[in-house]
Amino acid sequence: MSKPVYRKFIEVDKHKIWSVKWKKNGEPVVLLHGGLSHTAKWEKQILPAVAKTHEPFAYDRTAHGYTKVRPGYMHFDFQVNELINFLKTVVKKPAHIIGWSDGGNIGLLAAIKKPNLIKSLVGIGMNYTWDAGLSFDVNIVEASEEENANFTKMTEQDPKLLLEIKRKAFKVWESEPKLKLSNLKKIKCPVLVLVGDDEPFNSKMTFEMYEAIPNGRLAVIPGASHAVVNEKTKLMQEVIKDFYKTLDFPITKMPNRRAKRQEKILRNS
Repeated sequence: MSKPVYRKFIEVDKHKIWSVKWKKNGEPVVLLHGGLSHTAKWEKQILPAVAKTHEPFAYDRTAHGYTKVRPGYMHFDFQVNELINFLKTVVKKPAHIIGWSDGGNIGLLAAIKKPNLIKSLVGIGMNYTWDAGLSFDVNIVEASEEENANFTKMTEQDPKLLLEIKRKAFKVWESEPKLKLSNLKKIKCPVLVLVGDDEPFNSKMTFEMYEAIPNGRLAVIPGASHAVVNEKTKLMQEVIKDFYKTLDFPITKMPNRRAKRQEKILRNS
């Protein structure tokens, strides 16, 4: 795996954010980890998809990994603003985004709020609305001794804080994000909606999301769950690599959902 150029805390919006940067081989791409996770939990799996073609950046979001808590954390608006500030402070230019779960949601929201900063989005297991039939019980909040120990080691914070972080995350997942299909239709950048075929939300939501995004692509990985990053790692990497080969609107031989726009593009070419 490519060695990072640095791993260090960088002040973003007056808060120390644990940040990682790898060698520059192309345009910047920001890797956004999942909720209640952190960069080290998925960098080995995702980096091979972009290390040779991009300039990867990553960071542990507030209350995740090495980055400590601060007021307002966990709500998606907060996390979207943190991404925007990271792009302005650290990357210092528009970037591609690859986000897993909450990371994908954050990228989706940012593509709407700051379209000039988001060049493309790969959203792995993302959901545009909280009301998508989540299959897990958000009322069960637990933390093992190992989780508590790792939390204390990484952040030097009271292990009791971990349960508070989890409770806040679960509460957010019960009511956020709150996007509508009309919001998704305004997204200007290319978006790859990448999911396992057995996600914790209903498939209807996934297809509606993909169909609403003007330059959207859909990849359903068979025999995979929300943990597709770990379950079908190489296949996922190849799908992402293929997405980056061309970010232009897809021109196909038998268009259906894309037919009207394809006809317009060909007519004006």
